[in-house]
Order: sequence, then structure tokens, then C-alpha cells
Amino acid sequence: MLQSTARTASKLVQPVAGVLAVRSKHTLPDLPFDYADLEPVISHEIMQLHHQKHHATYVNNLNQIEEKLHEAVSKGNLKEAIALQPALKFNGGGHINHSIFWTNLAKDGGEPSKELMDTIKRDFGSLDNLQKRLSDITIAVQGSGWGWLGYCKKDKILKIATCANQDPLEGMVPLFGIDVWEHAYYLQYKNVRPDYVHAIWKIANWKNISERFANARQ
Repeated sequence: MLQSTARTASKLVQPVAGVLAVRSKHTLPDLPFDYADLEPVISHEIMQLHHQKHHATYVNNLNQIEEKLHEAVSKGNLKEAIALQPALKFNGGGHINHSIFWTNLAKDGGEPSKELMDTIKRDFGSLDNLQKRLSDITIAVQGSGWGWLGYCKKDKILKIATCANQDPLEGMVPLFGIDVWEHAYYLQYKNVRPDYVHAIWKIANWKNISERFANARQ
């Protein structure tokens, strides 16, 4: 019975081992701007700490977890592989979310493309209404998490959603994310999360958001 279970576990994890064996290390992406470029909305100090400390920690932890997962999989240790999943989701999600977040911001992000603006008006009535609705649900996130504007390929519409902790957005293509972990704003905005959320629209990189929207529709 034990031998049969071990053989089954080995079969389950073997395909994963092949994937992990060829996967390269994750690296901290460079920012598309200098740390001070988003002032006064986000301070140099916050941006540097957020990028060099917090995002870097997610990347380092993710690489370590994948090494442990590779070892567990190679040994057919299904129990250990399963036990690593929460940490993989947390740190992997942190890396995914922040990699999107940095590109979503710019000192002069312009305006939504015509195609995106037309879709915003269709699905939300106006850009102001989209901003209000996404801001409201993001401010209301309990504890730490993210607010997202996403594109649902199935329904072919824009939707808004929130995700707890570092959970990545599911069921939609992420277009624009607002990080409401306290490390993203507390040094500057203290406990007044609404001020931070409302201010971040001033540095929304609509060029990047529009490009993500165009790619999502393909």
C-alpha cells in the first residue's frame, strides 16, 4: 500500500520537476523611473524601500521556495511539495503583482487610449466613475491587499476586483493595480489610506494600461 502511494505521488510530481529543472532564477526588475520621479504622490524613500526591500524579499523568497519545491518533487515528497504551496503563492504573487505595479505608474502617464476610454465609458459610464468605484473597493480592503482593474476575456468587459494579501488576480487579465499594503504608503500618508488611493490616479500610467488592454483583447 505504501509503495503504491509513493509511486502515485512520484507520477504526480514528475511533470512539475521537469518544469522546475529548466526554470531560471527570478530577478528584481529595474524600475522604469527613478525613485524620486513620482514625488510628491509617492516619496523617494517609500519607492526605494518598496522596491529594494519588499519586492526584493518576495523575489529572494520565491527563488528559495522553488529550490525547496524542486528538491521535494525530485524526491517524490508530495507532502512537502503541497506544504510549500502557500508560501509559493504568497511570494510568487508578490513578485507578479509588483512587477505589474511598477509599470502601471509614471510621472506623466497621459490619458487612456480611445479604445480603452470607449470601453470604460461602456462598462462604467465614465472615467470618473471607474476611478471612484475602484478607489472605494480598494480603500475598503481589510488588512493588506490590492485593488485591480482587469479585463475579462470570457465576457469581453472591464471589471474591478480586490485581492487579499499578495494573491494574484484570477479570472481576468490585470490592467491596473493599487497596492494597499501599508509599506506602500504609510511613511507618507500614515493611516489615511484614502488620501493615498485617491492620489495614485495622478501617476497612473495610462499608456501602459492601454497597452495591457490592447494585448488582453487579442
